[in-house]
Amino acid sequence: MGFYDDGEYKSSRKRNKGRNSLLRLVGVVAISAAVGSGSTLAAVPLLMQNHVLPTSSAMTDPNLVTASYSPSQTVNVSINDAVVQAVKKDTPTVVGVVNYQNITNYAGVTSLQEYGVGSGVIFDPRGYIVTNNHVVQGATKVEVVLYDKKHVWAKVIGTDPYTDLAVLKIPSADITTQNVAQFGNSATLQAGEPAIAIGNPAGLDFADTVTEGVISATQRTMPVTDEATGQVLGQETVLQTDAAINPGNSGGPLLNILGQVIGINSSKISATGFEGMGFAIPINEVKTIASQIIATGHAQHPALGIEGGSLASVPQQLQPNVPVTYGVYVSQVDSASAKASGIKVGDVIVAIDGQKVTGLTDLRNILWDNYKPGDTVTVTAYRKQQKLNFTIHLGVLAAPTASANQLTPSSSGSGQSVSGQSSSGGSTITIPGLNGSGGSFTFTFP
Repeated sequence: MGFYDDGEYKSSRKRNKGRNSLLRLVGVVAISAAVGSGSTLAAVPLLMQNHVLPTSSAMTDPNLVTASYSPSQTVNVSINDAVVQAVKKDTPTVVGVVNYQNITNYAGVTSLQEYGVGSGVIFDPRGYIVTNNHVVQGATKVEVVLYDKKHVWAKVIGTDPYTDLAVLKIPSADITTQNVAQFGNSATLQAGEPAIAIGNPAGLDFADTVTEGVISATQRTMPVTDEATGQVLGQETVLQTDAAINPGNSGGPLLNILGQVIGINSSKISATGFEGMGFAIPINEVKTIASQIIATGHAQHPALGIEGGSLASVPQQLQPNVPVTYGVYVSQVDSASAKASGIKVGDVIVAIDGQKVTGLTDLRNILWDNYKPGDTVTVTAYRKQQKLNFTIHLGVLAAPTASANQLTPSSSGSGQSVSGQSSSGGSTITIPGLNGSGGSFTFTFP
């Protein structure tokens, strides 16, 4: 974050020399045009005699002579189109989010310094702001910069690493109704709809930058990473857009043509050869997580109490002898309820209360969208060729551990690896064979 070049571009060419070159070029073009015109006029009679060009009578065809042309008109174009109106409506709701951390210098002196800058959006008149977890992760203090350039210290109400969301709060006296964004409905989005991103790419010097594109896809499965450890926590279903998402845009809003927030910008593919592939957390999921954080200080995700991964990610030599090619392979049984149910390592989960489970992300989505901790579910699984049902009471998904090697119920067996961090304050990870594809992809969490 915060990386940009503000140096002036200066040409190394001498002005006089360039000017003389230009004059010589204009002279050559003028002479060439004159020669070309003269030779063309001289050839016209000969071409007409040989019937290559029409005779004068043919050139006076009534259909050609009577053709009329409208005189030039002044066209007035109004800039008050839908995109401009959406930007005017929402720009006052977008804030800069500055992450301050205690940093020790080479002399051993520790001081509070700016670590990174992201974006956020005010969504509640009480002063609540939503942003990304990775924007505020590790912060000693968080500062919010409002549309009117006022700087306000913010309180971190809570964060959720599994969805990369965080909720902040500033005094309600510092905002007006104009500063509060309106949430839309991400469930009704279609590919091809306009999408508008507002944020602070490259830091506050470029505050309120607007980029425009379309919704490229409504359901992409992408990794969620813990920036502090590099641990890939799991996968999340997100919106894809070709609106430019750059370092500093993280936490800012993705808007529809009505100026409603339909997503929170979070990541992009930054691999060489790829452009216009940014991702945003759907606003319907944001609503759910933000409400939980405001109510309890944290998000509560239901968990089966097992560890595992998508069956498709299990190496061929370790594939269990089951009659299906989909589901979640159980690698460890953790909770007392799961152990009491009888489910074992090596079982392959294929359904929750009759809903088909195709893989790890599908399992998470079914649990998080339909259940809460304490609910009871029926888990259908294959043990070799035998189909079995297990009754499990859902627990609470624990916060990620500090160890990047420890597997969690939402991340184990995913076949993903971490390759490093960027120097701009965001993080970069490389995912080999994402979604079964060859090669690898590099993701930036700006």
